Amino acid sequence: MSGFWALALAIWAVGAGWRCQQLARFLQQETYLSGRFLRGSWRRRALPWRALLLAGLALVLTETAALHALAAVLAILPLPRGGVVKTPLRWTGRLWRMLALAWGLVAALAVVAWWQFGAGGAPLTLFGLVVYAAAPLLLAAANLAAAPIEAAIRRRYRRQAAAVLARQRPTVIGITGSWGKTSTKHILTELLAGRRRVYATPKSYNTLMGVTLAINRDLRDDYSVDTFLVEMGAYRRGEIAEICQLVQPTVALLVDIGPQHLERFGTIEETTRAKFELVEALPEDGLAVYNWDSVALREEFARRPHPKRRIAISRDESAPPVVRLVATDAQETLAGLACRIHDRETGECERLETGLLGEHNVTNLLLASAVALEFGVTLREIAWRARQIQPFESRLQRQQTAAGITILNDGYSANPLGARSALQTLGLHESGRRLLVTPGMVELGAGEAAANQRLGELAARYATDVILVDERRAPPIASGLRAAGFPEERLRVVSRLDEAVAWYQRELRAGDT
Repeated sequence: MSGFWALALAIWAVGAGWRCQQLARFLQQETYLSGRFLRGSWRRRALPWRALLLAGLALVLTETAALHALAAVLAILPLPRGGVVKTPLRWTGRLWRMLALAWGLVAALAVVAWWQFGAGGAPLTLFGLVVYAAAPLLLAAANLAAAPIEAAIRRRYRRQAAAVLARQRPTVIGITGSWGKTSTKHILTELLAGRRRVYATPKSYNTLMGVTLAINRDLRDDYSVDTFLVEMGAYRRGEIAEICQLVQPTVALLVDIGPQHLERFGTIEETTRAKFELVEALPEDGLAVYNWDSVALREEFARRPHPKRRIAISRDESAPPVVRLVATDAQETLAGLACRIHDRETGECERLETGLLGEHNVTNLLLASAVALEFGVTLREIAWRARQIQPFESRLQRQQTAAGITILNDGYSANPLGARSALQTLGLHESGRRLLVTPGMVELGAGEAAANQRLGELAARYATDVILVDERRAPPIASGLRAAGFPEERLRVVSRLDEAVAWYQRELRAGDT
């Protein structure tokens, strides 16, 4: 019967390796921070309860090797979840290296188990179960073991990227903020396109390695680029400073500072200090462009003498003289946004019309316009180019299904300002039902529950139906909906996105949104 015991052990080992691969998606989402990954695994209740139950029954009821092997098979078979994965696993070199170490660790433990418990029985099954259940710890251990290798690879990539920038010497514009970075980057790319040869970091490549990859892949052989737009994100202090050390920005654009990622930073003050690493990296003659309507930005700039060259923008007509660009008469329709931009320095005024949706994009347009003016683009040209700008992928992007249902895809991320703006856009659709599908807002720290309750109160004003995805985060949103008098029969709570998709495909009709 030793063959069946060996089979049972092999099944447990394969299951542990497979589970490491499944969990790697979450570690990758946490930017390979093992501590956050392990805490998230605990919150997700990632213990394999079915495996524990079946293995326990096998241990209690039988000493037959074949039945222990069968129990192992049943325990590790994946549950038929199906459905939609918002952020799929990306098979990068780093992932392969980490998984190779994790699989090697599982194989080594299997060899140790056979050596110690080769006679089979309960000890071997118990050992296999422990290894399978401990997959998150094994993956974190492999990630830790790979750290020196990854550090060496990153240093080599950074040296290559620094050499590319030193050789081609583009003007670098850094863009940061708690939200709105990617949208502002795309707008600025469009506004500068007529005067400059612009390259912007793609999608949300806003980490040090993402920026390094973009330089080495796209800029290395392109000597025509004279302006490099670099989106800069951060989950901790020092990350933006590292990006700045590489790219050496001369223009800093700060969109807004708020509670996004507050779970990681802890306080708004800590978030502000992290974002202002971009400002600190500017040379003496550098330029800072910022949103005066952001209280955190306004107060922080008031405390800092550097840099002397600054441009502030605002949507408040009564803003003080320090504000150069002001937007008035902002309007949103299903065709997009319109507003008037006043340049207080020159006295010019132009009406801007764009296909972008969401009133928050008025601020993004102002910020991009301020930078464009500094690079020689006229306000009239800005108004002309703004007409060509369309919504960006998964950022309040309006789509139509074959069945005539309108989808407002704002699925990239959610923050209090953007969520309000998205719901207001949903409310513009006056015919048919208006369905909100959301898991709520995340990483808002101690204020997350209160923010999601306000989201529910706001949703009651604009949506006729609501589906909350993820039962764990649903209660505060549901509480806000009920407090605002939302009909109980119009509220649904599901565990997975594909359940929400199936519901709207079954229930909604042409004209619904």
